[in-house]
Formats: sequence, structure tokens, C-alpha cells
Amino acid sequence: MKVEQIYTGCLAEAAYYIVSDGEAAVIDPLRDIQPFIERANQDNVIIKYVFETHFHADFVSGHLDLAEKTGADIVFGPSAQPAYPALIAEDGQEFRIGKISIRAIHTPGHTMESTCYLLLDEQGKEVAIFTGDTLFIGDVGRPDLAQHVISELTEEKLAGHLYDSLHTKILPLPDTVIIYPGHGAGSACGKKMSNERTDTLGNQKKHNYALNPNLTKKQFIQQVLDGLMPPPGYFPYNVLLNIKGYEKLDKVIERGNKALSPGTFEAIANTTDAIILDVRHAQIFAKGFIPNSINIGLDGQFASWAGTLIPDFKQPILLVTESGKEQETITRLARVGYDNCIGYLEGGFETWKVAQMETDQIESISAEQFSELLIENSKLAVLDVRRRSEYNSEHIVGAENLPLDFLNQYMSQIKPEQTYYVHCAGGYRSMTAISILKARGFQNLVDVKGGFSAIKSVNKVPLTEYVCPTTLL
Repeated sequence: MKVEQIYTGCLAEAAYYIVSDGEAAVIDPLRDIQPFIERANQDNVIIKYVFETHFHADFVSGHLDLAEKTGADIVFGPSAQPAYPALIAEDGQEFRIGKISIRAIHTPGHTMESTCYLLLDEQGKEVAIFTGDTLFIGDVGRPDLAQHVISELTEEKLAGHLYDSLHTKILPLPDTVIIYPGHGAGSACGKKMSNERTDTLGNQKKHNYALNPNLTKKQFIQQVLDGLMPPPGYFPYNVLLNIKGYEKLDKVIERGNKALSPGTFEAIANTTDAIILDVRHAQIFAKGFIPNSINIGLDGQFASWAGTLIPDFKQPILLVTESGKEQETITRLARVGYDNCIGYLEGGFETWKVAQMETDQIESISAEQFSELLIENSKLAVLDVRRRSEYNSEHIVGAENLPLDFLNQYMSQIKPEQTYYVHCAGGYRSMTAISILKARGFQNLVDVKGGFSAIKSVNKVPLTEYVCPTTLL
């Protein structure tokens, strides 16, 4: 028996590949399924089942493409109603993979169809449980997402179901059972996830706040719901894609993987409503880019930020990437439902410059330079685009907080005539924010390299934990 966790840091998502005696199963695959097919070919096994723990909100699953290419059966838990053929497991139903079994355990709470899968070895011993978004390391799944698709499923009702599922289905299992969660730290599907990617149930009983045996159901509901940030805007759309089905990834890649000359690229940009998405590193982008393009770097949590900041999933997308990164970019966009890439700039930004096309730049200064300016002028307009919780923890005295997550909604609060010095935690989000603002006509924007961590290390500007009542959101 072999269990392999396939972790994708961009989405903080864990899929699983399980092998026993010539057969394999996959749990919660991402949309790009080639890694699973390659593993099965290398191991000379047949992928028999694709298990889905629930209808995912934070990514488009690869279950449909994987089932079509391998002949595997798709398995969902009780109450799931997909718009395509699938096996709907009964609570407690077991599925044989080689010499081992996987038992479906219905655990409603994160969503109503949420199901964990318990791994039984050749002797029938309970070895591990794949918990999806029901139980994380250090946390549990947020119970407020399903109401964005089905309004009568309130977060309080779902949190109550989650409490019951944990206490009647998971906590009675042996302490030695290994927990394999669907996500790790950085995912928006929870709030206190650990950087650890597996643990034993016994250890989680000691350290996971949500598994505290002294918590009443009412207290559990209150603690689980406390401090939840609004979910990213793309979540409901991804849920619907996972329920109803979606276009084959091969076709999405074929449509987007088209090299365009600078002239053709410009003509398409001018005659369509396509967004120009530049995925190069923030500081490379700052030195030169196509006017009105948006920078969301591949080197960060690219897919989730694209899903948060590009509201129209049907909008055509033109890409500017480093050479060789075109297909990767198309694939990573497709993971969160952006299937309408229509081409990329052949040769990247260098060919644009060689063709003597119009370019733009963003002024970027060091944390040392910024600190000196702030010392000289304490009324300098500073825009902090970190999340509210980061800002509340510590921020520059007098800085305004406008989280990147909500930039589209609160742009009207930025004064066009004012010069803003923009920072985030490390420099990734501030460049994205400035690129969006410049595309909307704001010009007086200066990026602070290295963000708050660099500013803090210079140790020259006053910081505070106090939240100004006029802070922007």
C-alpha cells in the first residue's frame, strides 16, 4: 500500500494518490490531471476511483477529465447531486482498491454533501482518514460557504452539523488514525490552519481548538464562526462548475496557447474587452509593462488572487509571461475557472520593447528611502493593502488600510490627485494593487519594495496596533 500527498502551494491544496495491488484511487485532484496519470503509468496500476470529498469552492476539480481518460468511477458522498454520472456512496459504504478498502463517512458541516474517506488496511485496521474540508490540522472547515449557493443553509446550521459530524463520526476513531486534510496554511477554507500537512487524530484532540472536548455545541458554533473573513468572490462560481461540469482542460489550453506578435496582441487588446494579465515578478513588472496591464505574479498565490481580483470569468485574457511559462499560466488560471485565455505575447515583454510599442513603469523605492521620506513628512499618504487582520496586528502610524481583496469595491475612496506610497507585507500585493489602480487611471502611486517587513527592519518609522476609526476597508 502506498499513500502519496500531492500538495499545490499556490492553492494550499492537498490531493491524494493511493495504490494497492495493481489498483489506485485519487482523492480531490486538481484540474490538471497529468501527474496522476503519469504516476499510474509508472506504477503500472489502474485508477479505479476518483473520490470527491465535496463540491469544492476554491478550485475546479479534475475528477471529470480524470474519469474520462482512465475509466475511473467518480464517487461522492450522500446527498451530492452532480449533473453528470457518479457513484453516490451511502454512509459507511466501502470501496475496494487492491487489498485495501476506503469507507465513506458522511460528515456534513462544511457543506451538506461533505464526506471523509477512511482508509482500511489489508487486515481491516483503520489507518488514515482523508478529511477534505471537514477537519484540518489545527482547524476545521469554514461552515459559511454553502449559503452563498443555497441561501437557507445558514452558517449557524452548518456549524451545528459540523459539530455533530466531528463528535459522532471522527472523534470516536482511534487516536492513531492519520489525518490527511484537503488544505494547509494559506487556504481561505479555514482560518487557523497549521503549516503541518498531516497529524494523528490523537494529537489533534490535544491541540486543535475545535476538538476541545469541553466545548458545548453552542460554544463550538461561536468559536468556529468568530473571525471569519468574507470568502473570495470566485468561490460560488467554482462550486457551480464542480456541480454542473466544465470544459475539458485540453481544449482550454489549446485555445489559450497561441503566440501573438506585438501588433496582433495590441490589435486584439484594442478591439476586445480582454484584460492584459502580466504574471512576471513584481519588480520586473515595475521596470516596464504594457499600459493598462494587471500584474498578478506567478511566484505568489497566483490562482487565488486571480480569482479574487478578476470578477468576470468570461472575460477574455491576454497573457504576458516569462518565456516558457505560458502553458503553466493557462493551467493555473483554469484551476479556478478562468477558461477564456485567448493568447499570449510571443517572446514576452522584450519583443514588445523591440517593436517600440508604448510602455509604462511604476516608481518603486526602498524601505530605507520610504522611511526617510516619512520622517521628513509625517503627513505622507501611506496606503497599506494588507488584510485587515495584518493591519490590526501592527501598522504604520497614519497609514490607511485598503485590503487588496476589496480593492475593486472601495476604489472610489482613493483620491486621484493624491500621491500614495503603497505597501503590503512583502511587495507582491502592493504591485498588484498599483497595477489595477493605474489601469483605472490613477497615476500618483509609489511602490515600497519589500513591504512592511522591510519597513519594520529599517526601524525608523513609528508603528502602532491601534486601528484608526477612519481606516478604509
